[in-house]
Amino acid sequence: MTQAFEAKALPLVADDDGVIRVAGTRVQLETVVVAFDTGATAEEIAQKYTSLNLADVYAVISYVLGNEAAVRDYVAKRTESARDLHAEVERSAPADGIRQRLLARRQQANGA
Repeated sequence: MTQAFEAKALPLVADDDGVIRVAGTRVQLETVVVAFDTGATAEEIAQKYTSLNLADVYAVISYVLGNEAAVRDYVAKRTESARDLHAEVERSAPADGIRQRLLARRQQANGA
């Protein structure tokens, strides 16, 4: 028996760092997942992220629904990694007093 239609390849690719993106775009998988989870339709996601085409958004949502445990695990790890990075940046470059330092620099530049 022959298939009536040819299945399109899943439009997801992983980069060298393991970040999964929609193929041909910079849009990360978790971006689509979060938008969908907060109630956005495929059409709204495609409108908000104009580098995505509607067919790819539907394909990604279909993949997410069919592989929910693996996708949720991936998104949780990415969220944890982002929190860790944010905390590291805060530790290495605290924001305390930044306004005062910037104003002092401006004043020094204007006075010099």
